[in-house]
Amino acid sequence: MAKKTDTTEDKIHVVEDALSKSEQFIEKNQKILTIVIGALIVIALAVFAFRTLYLAPREKESQAQMFQAQRYFEQDSLNKALIGDGNNPGFLDIIDDFGMTKAANLSKYYAGIIYLKQGKFEDAITYLKKFKSDDEFVGSMALGGIADAYMELGDKEKALDYYLKAADNKDNELTTPLYLMRAAWTYEDLGKFDKAVELYNKVKTGYYRSNEARDIDKYIERASAQLKK
Repeated sequence: MAKKTDTTEDKIHVVEDALSKSEQFIEKNQKILTIVIGALIVIALAVFAFRTLYLAPREKESQAQMFQAQRYFEQDSLNKALIGDGNNPGFLDIIDDFGMTKAANLSKYYAGIIYLKQGKFEDAITYLKKFKSDDEFVGSMALGGIADAYMELGDKEKALDYYLKAADNKDNELTTPLYLMRAAWTYEDLGKFDKAVELYNKVKTGYYRSNEARDIDKYIERASAQLKK
């Protein structure tokens, strides 16, 4: 019993000693700790104020400003959508004027797609790479747009890399089989028919309800025939 009591008392002394050291540390560094805690509070308040008083109103304004550009995009009036019509801003204006907003980020996607449609492939790549999204479809389509631009520029290896990224980005029945097919076609262009067959079979078995799977057998047969040569 004595040993147990001694052990318990030893543990109590260790705890008391640790608490004492902590108190001494706080006393010695009280001024520094006060400054640090005060600074953290100021930073937290500044972030809160920035988000509520500055960023939130700009988010609302930027969405309103972008509305007409989106309408022009839907109407295929690409130049007006991109640079505005003299009264309403275009996507490039939204990017410049509302840099930290969601609208500005989305405008980078629109600008990239417009440049892609206009055949300005390097500009398309620049803006689509700047666009960030967690959306299941739009994020994948942005990666696919980069791939399309590289393909048009004749850089098949980079195009393939981005088609695979687009397919892997967010697994779904719409964009995944679409970009698997484009990756497979690119593999064929590069003479890598075994890789193409692998992706075609992936579409056939994993995405059999997709539009891409409807004629998949002919693509498998075509690539498989090239392997036999």
